[in-house]
Amino acid sequence: MLSINDLQGHKLQRLAHLVLGYITMAYVWGRGDDVRKVLPSNIAVPYCNISEKLGLPPILVYADCVLANWKKKDPSGYVNSDYIKSERSTCYLDQKGVSHWNMDILFSFPGGDCGKGFFLISLLVEIEAASAIKVIPTIFKAVQNQDRDTLQKALGDITSCLQRALEVFGQIHKYVDPRLFFTVLRIYLSGWKGNAKLPEGLLYEGVWDTPKMFAGGSAAQSSIFQCFDVLLGIQHSSDEASSAEFLQEMRTYMPPAHQKFLHSLESKCSVREFVLSEGDDNLQAIYNKCVDAMVSLRKYHLNIVAKYIVIQSKKTQSSEEPSEAVNKGTGGTDVMKFLKSVRDTTKASLLKKM
Repeated sequence: MLSINDLQGHKLQRLAHLVLGYITMAYVWGRGDDVRKVLPSNIAVPYCNISEKLGLPPILVYADCVLANWKKKDPSGYVNSDYIKSERSTCYLDQKGVSHWNMDILFSFPGGDCGKGFFLISLLVEIEAASAIKVIPTIFKAVQNQDRDTLQKALGDITSCLQRALEVFGQIHKYVDPRLFFTVLRIYLSGWKGNAKLPEGLLYEGVWDTPKMFAGGSAAQSSIFQCFDVLLGIQHSSDEASSAEFLQEMRTYMPPAHQKFLHSLESKCSVREFVLSEGDDNLQAIYNKCVDAMVSLRKYHLNIVAKYIVIQSKKTQSSEEPSEAVNKGTGGTDVMKFLKSVRDTTKASLLKKM
């Protein structure tokens, strides 16, 4: 029985959650059709203990496999995509492949460099988008002071960060093979909620008497894009796609500090209402550029999912995977339906010309 008693500090505890998440996913999914329905107590007990301490569910989440699963090969080298812009001839996002990057992941699933490319591109998108967080206090202060000039500049900064995130996102085609992603990596990221292979969930032996259902790792568990939804007043649909409900549920898969941050943003003054009330065409146009940057990211995400999941599912018709499951995301939703709903509600948030 593994013990978590000697894990002092947040970093070691997050590392333990990552390790136990990889072990769990490998155990459940690593034998093909022989899907394990019971997680042994010597893994389940410490996994649930560390999960409770961190406020995370006992499954591999986005905060594990993307945010915590990396290191710099050269500790003194570059890590973010400023390096891409300044040193394109030798940067780690070049034609040489992921083995030449100054970043590496800590733990891998089968599929060669596919997982490395997928997780590190996701991390670099996060880094670019997250660089906009520092201007959020400036935005709220500008709204309170009715300072349109400062607000316009801050919104422009966020737009630039989101545009750079989209540019980095485009690198995924170079480093992630669609066939390997669909047939290998995606399986290890799947959860046991809305999954036909584990219809009752997974039993955590020694912890609970009945199986539990948890969603697999999903980009919807990223706090950064929900952050900009809240900031810009983008309200997602509560129709049959239930995008708003799913996004709220995905917050419970984020670190508690991220959840609290999103909640704190919701209690602030409305940037959208201020822009509407000012009746300033230029301010409205800059606000719309910011929203449109979010639309572009979500359109691109749809294209990626079509390429890596929908098209690949059609190429693997001989697969024994249930037909209703092939187009599901790792979070357990009908991924195309969900992403189209989110894209459409984001687009609907663009302000009409006065």
